[in-house]
Amino acid sequence: MAPPGALRDLTLALGAAVAALGSLLFIAWKIYFRGAGTGTDWGGWWERELRELPDRAPAGDAAGPSTSCLSRGLRVPGSAPHPPASPQLDWRQVLVLGLDGAGKSSVLHYICSQTAKERIAPTLGFNSAQLYVEGLEMDLLEVGGNQNLRAYWPHYLSQAHVLVFVVDSVDRSRLLTARQELHALLAAEPRLPLVVLANKQDKSNALSTAELREELALHTLSGQRELFLLPTSATWASLNTATSVLHVKSLLVTLLSQP
Repeated sequence: MAPPGALRDLTLALGAAVAALGSLLFIAWKIYFRGAGTGTDWGGWWERELRELPDRAPAGDAAGPSTSCLSRGLRVPGSAPHPPASPQLDWRQVLVLGLDGAGKSSVLHYICSQTAKERIAPTLGFNSAQLYVEGLEMDLLEVGGNQNLRAYWPHYLSQAHVLVFVVDSVDRSRLLTARQELHALLAAEPRLPLVVLANKQDKSNALSTAELREELALHTLSGQRELFLLPTSATWASLNTATSVLHVKSLLVTLLSQP
């Protein structure tokens, strides 16, 4: 009989493999059917979000009325059809990675919606949101950051046009792990534009962007690729501040609109 610890490790590994397989099948399905003009969305809750968004958006939202967003992920029950994207839209994928607890799900939520949420559940497998703005269909794909799923991160790089790496600026104990994971990704895809988010800047003990640049060894990447380091606070209260994730949205639109 196998020891309990071995069974637990096997269960975790199988769970991670199932989540990763589901993510890969979802991406393959989405790419295949995008050209055919068909699609599936999870739940009709986003229809209310889109109708109410203009009333909820804070002053200074750079996206304006031309932005819409559809969210989908493993946690949303049910299914309902949604209108296909216009063939005139240019499809671009933004891959959002980072260690578990860094705030990736919150970043995606506030990029797409200015609705306040007290708590956003962590992503156990993957999470996806589609942002339609300025002639772009921007597919934001978040892959979970726990240890079992990180081995699958490199498999998602080939479809990405931009890599967003979210770092918990407060979690000093795991900065070395974050640096190692980030540089492993960059070695696998040496030309992919990189946006690093120094998240949780609303916390009093958060490291500054200058400190994180050193801790993550970003200075060693100078001249290798397009590189941006932004301070962020993925909270509703920070949407009108210098650390708003709306600045991330504006940067992504600028990067992906380049010929």
